[in-house]
Amino acid sequence: MTATEKMLSGKIYDTSDPKLADERVAAHRLCQQYNNLGEEEVDQRNAILNELLPNHQEGTFIQGPMYFDYGKYTATGKNFYANFNFTVLDSGPIKIGDDVLIGPNVTLVTPVHPLRFQERNIKVNANGTQYDDEYAKPITIGNNCWLASNVTVVGGVTIGDGCVIGAGSVVTRDIPANSLAVGNPCKVIRAITEKDDIHLKKDLF
Repeated sequence: MTATEKMLSGKIYDTSDPKLADERVAAHRLCQQYNNLGEEEVDQRNAILNELLPNHQEGTFIQGPMYFDYGKYTATGKNFYANFNFTVLDSGPIKIGDDVLIGPNVTLVTPVHPLRFQERNIKVNANGTQYDDEYAKPITIGNNCWLASNVTVVGGVTIGDGCVIGAGSVVTRDIPANSLAVGNPCKVIRAITEKDDIHLKKDLF
């Protein structure tokens, strides 16, 4: 297996692999270019998104600044929106559904490091390059979800359709569909039902 195949299948891989290193550098450069553009520079921003996120669908909008490790291993559905400081470490595959809203300072992190420092510390290959023992777990976010500000989602998590993840939450386990979940670690508070219809809040109209 190549280092890329190992990484995407959740096995320990060589983080110093030249192909992966080049992909990270290219993605970081594209992010920097995107972040330096104004919102009115739509064509240039879209061109960068097409290159950085080849697996995005129609209606994708990322406010910026944004930060991706690879970009190509993240797939976003239709009408995806991400606010300021969207950070994505997509060493493992990330799949995001349609009509997903991402608040400011949200982080999706698939990499996993060993608990023991003996395996976690930086080592040197025979060719002199540095690496560490690392693997990754995928993240899946369903359709019609809203991740509020400062949410962190770790690798191995699936968030079901129609969920709301409260501000500041750290999602370390699966969240079933149509749940309101908050906290660190993030826990389901209750189901989201028709009683949550915003039109029932008469003080808002």
